[in-house]
Amino acid sequence: MLPVHDEDEARIALRRDRLLASLTLTAALGLMVGLPFALAAGAEFFLPTTAALVIGIALIPPLEWLERRYIPSTLAALICVLIFLVIANVALAAIVVPATDFFRLLPNRIDRIQANLAPLLDLYSNLERYANRALRQIATTPIRSSPTAAVAPPRSILELAATSAPAVIIQTLYAVLVVFFFLAGWTRMRQRTITARSSFGGAMATARVIQDVVDDVSAYLGTITAINIILGLLVALAMHAIGMPFPLMWGGIVALFNYIPYFGPLIAALLLAIGGLMTFSDIWTALAAPAIMYGMHLVEANVVTPLIVGHRLTINPVLILISISFWGWIWGTVGALLAVPLLIIIQTIIAAAGKPDIAGFLFEHGTLTRAPSDREGLSDSGVDSPARGP
Repeated sequence: MLPVHDEDEARIALRRDRLLASLTLTAALGLMVGLPFALAAGAEFFLPTTAALVIGIALIPPLEWLERRYIPSTLAALICVLIFLVIANVALAAIVVPATDFFRLLPNRIDRIQANLAPLLDLYSNLERYANRALRQIATTPIRSSPTAAVAPPRSILELAATSAPAVIIQTLYAVLVVFFFLAGWTRMRQRTITARSSFGGAMATARVIQDVVDDVSAYLGTITAINIILGLLVALAMHAIGMPFPLMWGGIVALFNYIPYFGPLIAALLLAIGGLMTFSDIWTALAAPAIMYGMHLVEANVVTPLIVGHRLTINPVLILISISFWGWIWGTVGALLAVPLLIIIQTIIAAAGKPDIAGFLFEHGTLTRAPSDREGLSDSGVDSPARGP
């Protein structure tokens, strides 16, 4: 039995732990409530910055490969950025330019789409009649003119440039500069971050977390990019075989949307269905395009990808859905594309630093918990572990 003095100290320590746990839980809840609105309100800054950091982390392996060949960090960073820009511009040109020409014909192809969908449209004739009646009522309602607010003149050269140039160009240029300077100073920044730790264990833990983030993000994006390119080429060949115009464009669209788990292939199939209805006069031939594409996606998602990265999958599918919904709600399509890499980064950091033990706070006296990672267990046994992906 503990003495009275020791019991008082243990009771005080327990109360202090629970107070810290309650403060941590309260701060976490406040951050969860306020963070989405702050990120959405500051999307002009946070979105390009986040995208640039994710791209920069993915480009670290080729940067380190160039630095090991005695290429200066600045020159290596410039080479990586230029190669990425060339690949991105070629990919976007292969998608955007044909898509603009193709979907410009959509108003002229409405009659063909309606003819293909006539059997389905007949089933909803009553609903269409009610909708038209509601639209006529809305159209006949007088529109109230809203007062126009006066636009204040720009107060500086920077404000003039920001309001005159398109926002997308400014954000893209800003993101490219962030990627370049991030890569150029990566080696020095990593060394300073590791050597600034006050203990050897802290330095090793920091180095392990940094390397885990780089390995996980670069391995995921590199593997998924290779899979998506192959899938896009196969879809392009299939579209060419059935007579769809611009087959490379459709392959690029499928490859791009396949970065978004679950929802991306559905959007690509919907676009292919619209394209098929615009192109072919028979509904079954028109729907063959999305059917072929989605069949290839099912094979890729259920056979190819699990065989290649199945041993690295450590992310709960529910977390992936939540991440896609969260970042897509805040930043739209670009946020959905960044959802899985951001989830990998957050999961890796939390796994090393610990997370609030809510159950322990409610039922015991816990504050933070941290489960040993697979890498730690394998490193203790002298075996290297593969990089993890989602």
